[in-house]
This record gives sequence, structure tokens and C-alpha cells, in this order.
Amino acid sequence: MHRIRDTIFSKEILPLLILVIFTFLSLALPSKIALVLTSVVFVVYAFLKPFESLLYLVIYVAIRPFLVEINSGLKLIGDLITFVLLVKLLIASKFDIKGLLKFKLFEWAFFAFLLLGSIVGYINGVSIAAIIFQVRTFIIMYLIYYFLSRTKLPENWMVKLAWTGVALGWLVSLHGLVEKLSIRQLLLPMYWKYMPLSDENFARIYGLPGNPNSLALILMFCIIGVLLLKHVYDSSNTGKYKKFLNISFVLFIGIFLLTYSRGTLISAIILAIVYILMTKNYQLIKKLVIGWIAGLLLVFYPVNGGVWLVKQLGIEAPDASIVNLSDRFGQLLKDKNLDRMTSNGRIFYIKKGFEIYADYPIAGSGFGTFGGAATISYGSPIYDDYGIDLSIYFENKIYSDNQYIQIIAETGTLGVILFAIFLLGMLALFWKRRDTKFGIFMIALWLSTCASGAYYNIWELKVYTLIFFIILALFALENKFYKQYKLE
Repeated sequence: MHRIRDTIFSKEILPLLILVIFTFLSLALPSKIALVLTSVVFVVYAFLKPFESLLYLVIYVAIRPFLVEINSGLKLIGDLITFVLLVKLLIASKFDIKGLLKFKLFEWAFFAFLLLGSIVGYINGVSIAAIIFQVRTFIIMYLIYYFLSRTKLPENWMVKLAWTGVALGWLVSLHGLVEKLSIRQLLLPMYWKYMPLSDENFARIYGLPGNPNSLALILMFCIIGVLLLKHVYDSSNTGKYKKFLNISFVLFIGIFLLTYSRGTLISAIILAIVYILMTKNYQLIKKLVIGWIAGLLLVFYPVNGGVWLVKQLGIEAPDASIVNLSDRFGQLLKDKNLDRMTSNGRIFYIKKGFEIYADYPIAGSGFGTFGGAATISYGSPIYDDYGIDLSIYFENKIYSDNQYIQIIAETGTLGVILFAIFLLGMLALFWKRRDTKFGIFMIALWLSTCASGAYYNIWELKVYTLIFFIILALFALENKFYKQYKLE
């Protein structure tokens, strides 16, 4: 316990803790005051402590939906930090434009994909504001990769990142426990508290990200952070933080299970299987199985038991507030769910996506036309043409819930080719380093991410892409992909 206290109040971690506390305290301020105050504080901090501000960004992006729902004045923190980091890099490079404009093949393909979708979207009547919104959604976290991959990292920054993941895991897990045990009555914004949820979703923990799938993806990375730290301290034979990390491991798995996220579980299993088979680290199977069992016995079932007890005390809640894992996963193949997916769900989106592709086979219908972030905020000029009635959806909004069908519909054959080069270009870099554990991990993470794209708009999910691009940047640094600049 003394070691944990010393770590929390160390000169590296204490400023991060203070910033998180400051962020939550800012929620009580009027939005305009909060906007000005947080902007000044985080611009200055990012300029003075760029790598520490990047650690803060991991926490901020994960809980941003909660923060912004309560106080819109906190919405610019991430953009401001990103902008300052890019300015710092430019200054550190002494305006070495030639060095800064060197890119890998996957980056050039990504830029071409964004340009294609933007031009075609404009031609097909999408507003410039919507196009900018969509491009920003795709590229904002790449900019973090751009910054980090071209810098000289401080010592032990990767370990600090893992500890930040553990801290984030505890924050979202404790909040999730309160949400679950209070049957969505405590520590939630008013709108979230009374948000209508289906029977299938009421039992799920939505947490600070405001989405159970996002929460599960965050916890997946938090679990990876725990495993990394356990490896680091086990290798040093010090036994430091062993109990705390074991407790964290079990807690995070238990909350992960309480999100009932089928898609993320599939992605996590793919990640684990590929990594274990390629590294032949079969001892990891034992750790994961023990963690899974402990998470079920010590977190999942006790928490559901607590919900049952709360209901016995007179708190009204749907019967669906407690669901077995087998029931949740069995729902996927029930006729009711298959009918819904066909009429207005994932299968419906795929059919409509291919209808659009049939009309725009070469370059698609353009950004801001089908199932992406821009259509959520700005609508689409072609929905009426394809019989897509938004009035039947919650808040009149739909995601395609499939990154690939969105790319097929919005950018056509050319976009599919460019995005394939983007993905395969990364894989080629990882494959060259398949003789290292980091290279193998990146291959496993790449496969897991590609699988996620089949049921999430994964490359638009900011918290996921932030962590993915940070890890990718660490891989780029280790293999010296670019010229590296020292930030003073």
C-alpha cells in the first residue's frame, strides 16, 4: 500500500491526478468560464509538459462524453492539446519541413482516401462543414501518431502510459459499479439517467464513455496495461505492486464482462489467440483464464447479486437489469433480433450500403452521406433516395455499425483500394518485425482492429484510435521510421 501511495503522489503522477481533479471541478463552472479557464490551463500545460499532457489526453478522451454532457465548456481540451503538440514538434524540428513531410505508404494512402471522400462528398451535395467534420473524425487521432512518432520519448514513458491505463481503468470501473448498483440513478448526467434503453441494453454498464462497447474497448487496453506492468515488475524480480495489479486485473475483467459487449469480446479473443500462438507464450492462457474466472466470481456475480438486493429493497427496475452472459450472447441468433437487424439494424445497413455502391461504384457517394460521424450531426442528402427513415431511430441518428460498408458506400472501389493499402501498409511494417514481441503484438492488434471494423465504426471511435495510434507511434519510434526531434 505504501508503494501505491508513493506512486500516486510521485512528481510524475501527481500533476496528472491534479489535472483530472481540476477537470471534474470545472464541471461546476458556467460553460463560458469553464471554456476559457480550461483552454488557458491546458494550452499552457501542453506547451510546458507535452508528453504528460498526452497521458492526460488518454483519460480525457475516454471520459469526454460524460464531461461534455454536463458542461459543454470542456469540449475543446483535446483539440487544443493536439494543436499545441504539433506546434511544439514544429518548433523542436527548427522548422525542418523536409523531415516533417516524410511519410510511410500507409499514410499516403490514408491522405488519398480522405481527399477522395471529401471531393466526392462535395460534388454530391454534402456541406463543407459536414465534410470537415468527417475528415476531422478520421484524422484527429492520427495527428497524435504524427507528433509522437517523430519525437524522442522521455525515459520510461511507456511504463507511465501503462500506469495511466490502470488509473483510467479504476476510474471507469468504480463509476461503472456505482451506475450498476444504483440501477442508473447515481453519478450520471440527467439526460443519461432517463435515456430510454431496450431490455437488451438496460443491464449493460455504459459508464463515463456513455457507451458499453466503448467502455469495453477501453477496459481491454487497461487490461493490456496491467499485463505489461506485471511483466515489467516480474522481470525485475522485485514483486512490486503485485497485489494491486492482480486486483486491478480482476476488477477490469469483471467490469468488462458487465458491459456484455459481444463485439469487443470477439476482438479481445482474436488479439489474445494470435499473440499467444505467435509468441508461444502459453503461460498467458493460464493468467487470462484465472483472471476470467476471478472476474466472474468476485465481480460479475456479486455485482448482479447487489442489483438483485437493491431491487428487493423497493427500487423499481426492469427484469432485464440482471442478465446472464449466456442469455446475452444467445440473443444474437434469436428470430426477434435477426428480424430487427434485417429491418432496421446491421443487416439493413449492409444492404443499403451496397445499394448506394451499385449507384456509385467507382468513387462512392462521398463523405457525409452514409452512416458516419458527419451524418449523425448533419444528416445525409441521399437518405430519402434510399428509403432510410431516421424517424424510427433513437434521436433520429444511425451509425452503419460496420466501418467497411460505410467505406464501400461513401468511397466506392477507389476508396476500398486506398483503405486496403492503408491497412495492409501497416501490416507489412508489423510483419517485418514479427521476430519481436512488439511486432507480434501489433499484428495481433491489427487483426483485432480489423475484426472490430465489421461491427463498429472503429476508425471513427476516438478513444480507440487514440490508443491505437499511440501504440503504433511507440512501434514507429522503436523501429526509427522517421527522424526524431528532441522537445525542450
